[in-house]
Amino acid sequence: MNIDKFKQQHVEILSCITALRTHVRAGIGDNAAEIAKLIVSMSSTIKLHLAVEDSILYPALQSSNNSALAMMGKRFQDEMKNIASGYLDFAAKWNSASKVSQNPELFRADANGVLKVLHERMQKENNNFYPAIEAQSS
Repeated sequence: MNIDKFKQQHVEILSCITALRTHVRAGIGDNAAEIAKLIVSMSSTIKLHLAVEDSILYPALQSSNNSALAMMGKRFQDEMKNIASGYLDFAAKWNSASKVSQNPELFRADANGVLKVLHERMQKENNNFYPAIEAQSS
């Protein structure tokens, strides 16, 4: 199974997270418009990524002959439900400059929590899940 597109989407999402951190450090109020724009952009990529995982990647793993990989895929899919829900709630809450600028410290706290979890999850996928998938495809 070719997972290059999934990897590329991770690069895009991680790049958005890095840009968000840069704008937050430079001042949430002064950069609220760019922060909200990045959240909306990142959300589009994340939603697409999740949809393709659920419609193609996880079903392919479940129907494979590799039971260990199928179990790993199921575990990753189950774990992602709460992570995705948390991120989507965060994105809906902070998707405009006015929302971000009205309560910058609450935004910072929310962003730190949600984006840390998202970042850690992508690292687990990049370092464990995707190599396992690629090893099976070789």
